[in-house]
Amino acid sequence: NIHMSFVAFNMKQSLFGFPIVTQNSNKLIQNIDLMLFNESHLISINSLVITLVSVCSGISEYASTPDKASDYISPLLSFAAQHIPKNKHQETPLYILCTAGMRVLPESQQEALLEDLRTDIPVNFNFLFSDSHVEVISGKQEGVYAWIGINFVLGRFNHVEDEHEAVVEVQVPGSDQQETLVRKRTAGVLDMGGVSTQIAYEVPKTVSFASPQQEEIAKNLLAEFNLGCDAHRTEHVYRVYVSTFLGFGGNAARQRYEENFISTTQIQNKLLGQHQGESADSPILDPCLPADLQDEVGPQDQRVHLRGIGDFDRCRLLLQPFLNRTNDTNTSLNGVYQPPIDFTNSQFYGFSEFYYCTEDVLRMGGDYNSTKYSNAAKSYCATQWKTLKERFDRGLYASHADQHRLKYQCFKSAWMYEVLHSGFAFPAVYENLRTALLVYDKEVQWTLGAILYRTRFLPLRDIQQESLKSSHSHWHHSFSFMNNHYLFLACFLVVVLSILLYLLRLRRIHNRSTLLRGASASVQWLEEGLASPDLPVTL
Repeated sequence: NIHMSFVAFNMKQSLFGFPIVTQNSNKLIQNIDLMLFNESHLISINSLVITLVSVCSGISEYASTPDKASDYISPLLSFAAQHIPKNKHQETPLYILCTAGMRVLPESQQEALLEDLRTDIPVNFNFLFSDSHVEVISGKQEGVYAWIGINFVLGRFNHVEDEHEAVVEVQVPGSDQQETLVRKRTAGVLDMGGVSTQIAYEVPKTVSFASPQQEEIAKNLLAEFNLGCDAHRTEHVYRVYVSTFLGFGGNAARQRYEENFISTTQIQNKLLGQHQGESADSPILDPCLPADLQDEVGPQDQRVHLRGIGDFDRCRLLLQPFLNRTNDTNTSLNGVYQPPIDFTNSQFYGFSEFYYCTEDVLRMGGDYNSTKYSNAAKSYCATQWKTLKERFDRGLYASHADQHRLKYQCFKSAWMYEVLHSGFAFPAVYENLRTALLVYDKEVQWTLGAILYRTRFLPLRDIQQESLKSSHSHWHHSFSFMNNHYLFLACFLVVVLSILLYLLRLRRIHNRSTLLRGASASVQWLEEGLASPDLPVTL
């Protein structure tokens, strides 16, 4: 329940992301993603797998001793510090994002843990780390980050370059004039875990609401954000719907189903004076278990015996009430608001249980076909448990499939089908759903999306700074050149003027000398009684 991301940005328009995923995946540093940007959009991604280090537990386990939170993280940070060049530490933002395990703690315990991290990490590490870089994120944020990460790897944020690429017309969120643009169609995400189910997809058109109450609810489910490098441009403004349904994961749904079995059986036995399900000799027939599979459920003092009859269609009918659908328009599981999906121009990827249900046993992972899937599920459910075990022993199923998967495959197949087609209202004929474990051979974590979102302005900021420096340098160079030119010209003029003044002075001195010599000669001639050639003499 704690995830850390490091980002080191350099001036060559490269962004090195270090997503760190712990607890659920038991991996320290999962991969290094190299992302190239320009001012308009993301260009490409390459992945380099590096050393994996196992970790255990999550930070929420230190709720009673929050002062040890930083000690828990310290080995992870030390490992990351060794892999990030030391001269890059000060410009490498560190984000610590906590998820489900922290969300269930009281707010006071959450804050105590986070405060210990805010205080101790800057003392021991030199990463770019502020108080806002550590927080507990919501399920909605986690879903948005997952959606961003998957669509980034799929290349759906790039500009349209091929006329055959799938596109969609988008009404730009936040635009007063309902500005529209055509861009690549993004992929929606379906994810079913053991406890919860999540759906996330872009809503390209402005949505309308049936009531003010529905509009208020929708505000908590719709996220509008700009993934572009420039906040003033709208090419990458997205409106995404995200909703998480606790209790609708595969294992949680089975538990609710079994609890209903137990309570219903107890009531019927009391009313009818029966002992149905109290022993293996009188089991309750369960259409959601493979044929002839014997099972026991419930607490020790209320054990109920089940025997599978493997009826896929009947199992589906029994599961429909657990979807908690309502008759309201634009709603899905639990009556939660869901904006309309254009099933004629959309694409979805199904992860986790959506993939396991189709691939582990049925060997149908990839492009989803509801008819083929339901037929395969029917066949599996109706197969004798003994036969299924023999196939398992012969290695006919996926390598990671275990007996728990075999045992509850029938139930989970039906549950997945109902969630998809009855809960989320996907049509029976829908050709654009792909179930997958990897995307382009990468296990895409939501941490990649978190890095992209939280650092989206870094590339353009640094590019602009570089451009500004270059422009300033060019201006300074030009100014220096012009300044030197004018300085030389001024000096030249001063020299010329000095020469002219000097020559003028010499001329004046020469003229004065001539005049003085003439005056001296006249005086001398008068004193001697001689006629001056320049003066008239009267005889």
